[in-house]
Amino acid sequence: MDKKNALRAGALASGTTLMMMLMSSPALALTRDDGDDPGNGLSVIETLGLYVALPIALFAIIAGLVMVLDRSHDRQARTSSDIDVKA
Repeated sequence: MDKKNALRAGALASGTTLMMMLMSSPALALTRDDGDDPGNGLSVIETLGLYVALPIALFAIIAGLVMVLDRSHDRQARTSSDIDVKA
């Protein structure tokens, strides 16, 4: 019974994907709209810099600022020898 449900779910997912691919028309992307003014394309280096290097650099800067500006002083894990116990 479990295989039947898996087969049904797979058929539904593949059918839905196929219908979405058939309904969308990538050929319409070739026609220009009124007022469309595309600029020059990016080179490979510019694309990698914009979409890979820049986000990594921003993440590193933000993480560094958070670490430097963190004001909490409890950086060490408390162990059982640090805890005072009333006897």
